[in-house]
Amino acid sequence: MSASHPLPVLDRPTPTPPTDGGAACVALVGNPNAGKTTLFNRLTGLNAKTANFPGTTLECRLGHARVDGLALTLLDLPGLYGLTTGHLEEQLAADALVGRVPKLPHPDAAVVVVDATALDRHLYLASQVRELGVPTLIALNMADLARKQGIEIDLPALSAEFGCPVVAVSARTGEGIETLAHELQTLLNAEAHPPAPESITACTECDGCPHTARHRWAGEVSRRTSKTTRRSIRRATDAFDRFAVQPVFGVLLFAVIMAGLFVAIFWAASYPMDLIEAGVAQLGNAAGAVLPEGDVRSFVVDGVIAGVGSVIVFLPQICILFFGLTLLEDTGYLARAALVMDRLMVKVGLPGKAFVPMLSAHACAIPAIMSTRVIDSTRDRLLTILILPLLTCSARLPVYAMVTALLFADQPIIGGLVFFGAYALGILAALSVAFVFKRTILPGKPKPLIIELPDYRAPSLRTALLTTYDRGLVFLKQAGTIILLISVVLWVLATYPKLPEDQLAAVASPADAALVASLEAQDTDAAREELGLLHARYAVAHSFAGRLGRLVEPVFAPLGFDWQINIGVLSSFAAREVVVATLAIVYGLGEDAAEDTPTLTQTLAQQTRPDGTPVFNLATSLSLLVFFVLAMQCLPTQAVARRETGSWKWPLLQLGYMTALAYLAALATYQVTSLFMA
Repeated sequence: MSASHPLPVLDRPTPTPPTDGGAACVALVGNPNAGKTTLFNRLTGLNAKTANFPGTTLECRLGHARVDGLALTLLDLPGLYGLTTGHLEEQLAADALVGRVPKLPHPDAAVVVVDATALDRHLYLASQVRELGVPTLIALNMADLARKQGIEIDLPALSAEFGCPVVAVSARTGEGIETLAHELQTLLNAEAHPPAPESITACTECDGCPHTARHRWAGEVSRRTSKTTRRSIRRATDAFDRFAVQPVFGVLLFAVIMAGLFVAIFWAASYPMDLIEAGVAQLGNAAGAVLPEGDVRSFVVDGVIAGVGSVIVFLPQICILFFGLTLLEDTGYLARAALVMDRLMVKVGLPGKAFVPMLSAHACAIPAIMSTRVIDSTRDRLLTILILPLLTCSARLPVYAMVTALLFADQPIIGGLVFFGAYALGILAALSVAFVFKRTILPGKPKPLIIELPDYRAPSLRTALLTTYDRGLVFLKQAGTIILLISVVLWVLATYPKLPEDQLAAVASPADAALVASLEAQDTDAAREELGLLHARYAVAHSFAGRLGRLVEPVFAPLGFDWQINIGVLSSFAAREVVVATLAIVYGLGEDAAEDTPTLTQTLAQQTRPDGTPVFNLATSLSLLVFFVLAMQCLPTQAVARRETGSWKWPLLQLGYMTALAYLAALATYQVTSLFMA
């Protein structure tokens, strides 16, 4: 495999005509941290939707707005530094600006969002957009911050340099929005638009590097059209950055900030997650009370409602993650954090920006994979996505708790060390795999971190909330449908073929067959309850899932797993924590017993093999723990990885290498531990 073309490249189709019922289409384009998305949110509010460019996973957003009587369709393009360096997002943005992207409307005009506090660095992109010939308006964003910093910009002079309107705005406060709408209306109603001034087109025709020439030209324009009367804020920013990006203090500061976000994902999300789980349970009980007993009720309650609940329960984590990341990005700190971590992560082939997804993966790999969108390089993003599921997510915790309780219930210190070791093993495995992939299937060095360090500023709660809403909606609509389908399929596998109650004695072991006859003869409530547990146990063994467990028993036997454990392993592909409930069922406890850890662990500890040896001895328990630390076993994560990479080959590679790694590590753990136990 190669990372040279990991994502499909967009063809160059014929221009797409406007499709939005008369509303003018305006494309928003700008550098990262210019406030483009804040302006988009200011104009559209919740009247927007996120979509991918056709054939890619790069996102754009479409929104509808009516400003000062002007109806607009806004196209929010990815943040970028230029249009001609060959990156896919730049090619797509250039195509979108001239209407060469299918399913996206042809822009009638472009608004270039420029940071008024960093004019010289942002005019480079503005000159390239102006050169395309698209009717252009320049929005000088953060005008309020520029005034505070003593920056004075001559708007008429800047307008003359570019040959297009220039408006000072503040997307955060709403300043200048009406003026922006008025100038847009004038621009859109104009019958003709002047070409780009010769000074812009000439800066690519001189000798030497055209990028250098254009940057030099942008700097000269900035000096001619603006002046700064004081630099106290800039000096304060520079002074703090001496610590914020310092190799030691910078790492500690980032660790504290990210730990706060990490704790918030674990702690704050637990409350809404508990409420969601309780609500889903009540909905299931209500549906179960209304529907007649049988497959229809089981399908609705155990398949559909449980499937939807398994999706919604992740929503608080996703919302908290993106809310926190948006606030950090809006303050300007996230750019510093990426710079700090880049020095460490680059040693194993990962970019500094990979650290944020890796940290959030300890809560859940699904939002972590979604958050890799902050990584610009396709190669770096793919590598990060491939290793994220190795990090311990919260879904693994029930398995860790079960194993440590089985082995060290009365030794909390040793149990805690085992718990810590499981976390450490996941981190070590992720870094090791990244290093190996760097030398094999994804060769090369991480993309050099070229990033603008913006001034620190107060974050916009409005932008953070709208971004959180948008991210949550995307997750529910796109990932949720796939996860629901997977849940239904697994319900079918665990339900059919059904075991008739009158055939229980025929399929049971001789000892259990005698117990069935005894319980049937007693005809008491307690006997009927125990009989039901026996039937549930053998019904699972009789199902397709149970047959698969027996089928793969020779494969997993070297790891110390029997067919009951195999059912738990197979069922956990829906969600890792499912293995606990599955083991409770196959060992005759019922699903409710999975909530009672002492009962579950005591019962599991009493299970024996045909030769009388315990099933969950030290070797098997540690083998099971190592397997769950390293195995993929999360189809929802696979579904999201497929959506984020645009191909099934990367999730299949992820599934393959993690399964092989988990198997070999568990095999070594079981065999070595068994030698010491002998």
